[in-house]
Amino acid sequence: MTGGTDLPCTCLRLRQAARQVTRLYDRRLEPAGLRITQFPVLALLRADGPAPLGQLAERLVTDRTTLTRNLRPMEQAGLIETRADPEDRRRRLLVITEQGRAALRRAAPLWRAAQDELATLLGPELRGRLMGDLDEVITRID
Repeated sequence: MTGGTDLPCTCLRLRQAARQVTRLYDRRLEPAGLRITQFPVLALLRADGPAPLGQLAERLVTDRTTLTRNLRPMEQAGLIETRADPEDRRRRLLVITEQGRAALRRAAPLWRAAQDELATLLGPELRGRLMGDLDEVITRID
C-alpha cells in the first residue's frame, strides 16, 4: 500500500495526512471543548444561518450519515438544535445556539493558532503548493 509497493494508495496517503492534521487541530481546540469536525459546522451555521442537513452536508463535502453522526454530540452539548423551518414545517433546520456561538468565540483564536502552527510546520512554499493542489483535487474529482 505504501513504502514497499510499486503502486502506493493515494487515498491512504491522503487519509494519513488528514489524520495528522486533524490531531493538530483537535489538540489546539481541546480547551474550547470542540473538535475540528465541529468547528466548521458552527462557523457555517453562524455565518449562513439555519440550514437543512443536506445543504450543510453539501457545503462540508460530506455525506448526510457522517454529518448526522458528528451532529449528535453537538446537539447533546447544546451547541446546535434542530427546528422546524418556518416556511415549511415539515422541513427541519439546524441552528447554532447561543452556547454554540460562545464555544465558537472561545475556539476561534485556538483555531487560528492551529492554522499558524500548521503554516509554520509546512513553510510558505509547501503550504501554498498543498493548498493549490488540494483545490485542484477537489475540483477534478467533483
